[in-house]
Amino acid sequence: PVKKKPRTFYTAEQLEELEKMFQEDHYPDSEKRREIAAVVGVTPQRILVWFQNRRAKWRKLEKLSAKGNTKYPTSSA
Repeated sequence: PVKKKPRTFYTAEQLEELEKMFQEDHYPDSEKRREIAAVVGVTPQRILVWFQNRRAKWRKLEKLSAKGNTKYPTSSA
């Protein structure tokens, strides 16, 4: 049986830094992930997973906002 990694809990400061990096680049390469990991204080693998999850959340929000815009179109009359 495969052992799951324990859940990583991020501090407010770590999340702030990760969100800032996400605003700059949604798809950091391995070098950039290593740099972020060094700054934040977790492994590059944890950074990879955080970005995957954050992109999923971003896409979901994009889809919801697009759906909301078509549901209630603004009239320019």
